[in-house]
Amino acid sequence: MNVKANLSRKIKNIMLSKRNTATVILVSSLAVGCAKINDISTNLDRDNFKHYFSPAKVNIVESEEELTGKYKFVGLVEGESCQAKAHHAAPNEIDARTQARRKAYELEANAIIFSRCVMIEADQASKYCVASTVCYGRAYQVEQPSND
Repeated sequence: MNVKANLSRKIKNIMLSKRNTATVILVSSLAVGCAKINDISTNLDRDNFKHYFSPAKVNIVESEEELTGKYKFVGLVEGESCQAKAHHAAPNEIDARTQARRKAYELEANAIIFSRCVMIEADQASKYCVASTVCYGRAYQVEQPSND
């Protein structure tokens, strides 16, 4: 009988020990999970957004006659779409024009008139592109009407 009592007591101690261990693990994981995290690294910053959305702030117009109000020519810009390797996507006008609009924005322009876009195949002038599309444009600052 004494052996049975000892065995029964040992089993109860083991069970209590496992329960205590489980409780400690649960409480510590909750404490760690609720801890304040101060060190977060991200690529989201104001400059990235400003750069990404900048082409949308430069309107494309067909000619100077479409520019209303006061305007000023601020410079010539160009954008390039490059096909770096033969198995990459072909260069296109959309990317070249977007890059030109981004450069116009850097000149503080808010309008652009594209002169032309040129596709250069088997681009011998560039060591980096198999083919490229280049778009040329004139950048303008157009005075915006006030909303009074």
